[in-house]
Amino acid sequence: MEFEKLQKGMVAAMKAKDKERKAAISSIISAVKKVAIDEGCRDNITSDLVDRVILKELKTVKEQIDTCPDERAELKAEYQFRYDVINEYAPSLMSAEEVKTFLLDKFADVLATKNKGQIMKAVMPELKGKADGKVINQIVAELCR
Repeated sequence: MEFEKLQKGMVAAMKAKDKERKAAISSIISAVKKVAIDEGCRDNITSDLVDRVILKELKTVKEQIDTCPDERAELKAEYQFRYDVINEYAPSLMSAEEVKTFLLDKFADVLATKNKGQIMKAVMPELKGKADGKVINQIVAELCR
């Protein structure tokens, strides 16, 4: 995801006078800028950084939805709307089957060790931002059996 695309999305929401959508996109932009400053690349924001931050924000909002009590329907609806907006900008993640195929193709030698820690250490840098960590963990555990 390009940072400029996020900014254009926020401008479009502002022109449409959609305050909720603008607020959701604005929170993503703020989070991206904060991480860029923390990592020392404020002037050169890469799409990998944007994708990483979007996935983190998506996970945070998902946790908010899951922990929100059912009595607070209006708050839950607000979180769900925010989740839907962020999800529009989120990169598509690999499915469990794609992860399994990728691991068997690229990491067959490491998988042969059956050492889960060593496998995860080798695999995570390759798949970070491309697949959900829980899915990767489940597939590796399955392959280690």
